[in-house]
Amino acid sequence: MVLDSLERYHVGVHEVPAALAERGLALVEGLADSSDLLRLAESTGTVVPHRDSGADGVTTVADLGAERVQSGFAGFSACALNPHTDRSGVDHPPVLLMTSCGQPAVTGGECVLIDGQAVYNELAESEPDALRALCAPRSVLFGGAAGYLGSIFTDVEDGWVAIRLRLDDLAQFSPEVDRWLPTLRAAIDRHAMRINLDTGQGYVLNNRRWLHGRRAFTGQRVVFRVNASPLPHLGIPFGFRSSPVAASSGTR
Repeated sequence: MVLDSLERYHVGVHEVPAALAERGLALVEGLADSSDLLRLAESTGTVVPHRDSGADGVTTVADLGAERVQSGFAGFSACALNPHTDRSGVDHPPVLLMTSCGQPAVTGGECVLIDGQAVYNELAESEPDALRALCAPRSVLFGGAAGYLGSIFTDVEDGWVAIRLRLDDLAQFSPEVDRWLPTLRAAIDRHAMRINLDTGQGYVLNNRRWLHGRRAFTGQRVVFRVNASPLPHLGIPFGFRSSPVAASSGTR
């Protein structure tokens, strides 16, 4: 990772909506505790409860021990997490994901962030057959039998695309998509940026555009997480603009 590649995403708390509307990602500081993160969420959107959140919508993510390392609960371990989008198994995943660090790991635990628009554009340019397969409707079952049947890249409206992804045993891919997964993973790796969060630091991302994951860690790492739907007047899109190359090659 080139550190300069992340500099343009650092913004003040009051600049978060504009950064999300333009780039889909904001790196922020000064989030002393979970209540600061919740205030930021409520100033930017409507909090969306999560399966694992408290009554206020805040989820505390920490290593709860090996017994919780099962399908859908890997976040509560010290293991690495593959790049993914939140709530991929529901019809309408939350648009915003907000996190802040309550306590950093002793070693490891770096956040991994990938711009799905950059991955999409690269595939449109260099691997259009792969992109067509990854855009095919009903080609991936997310979240198990009661989950969502869709695609990795989806047209949400004219000229706009959303990404949905998980790479664990709660995703079942069609043979054609499975064939192109190594190509997708390689593109994701090329665009991955890593950031080590210290106490009070965090990020806000567009969950329909950005993938996130983490590296394995040691120690009692604690991260707070909130999902939200953006306030309409802020102009935060529900995805990203598709590439002109993709349109000309018939991938959308």
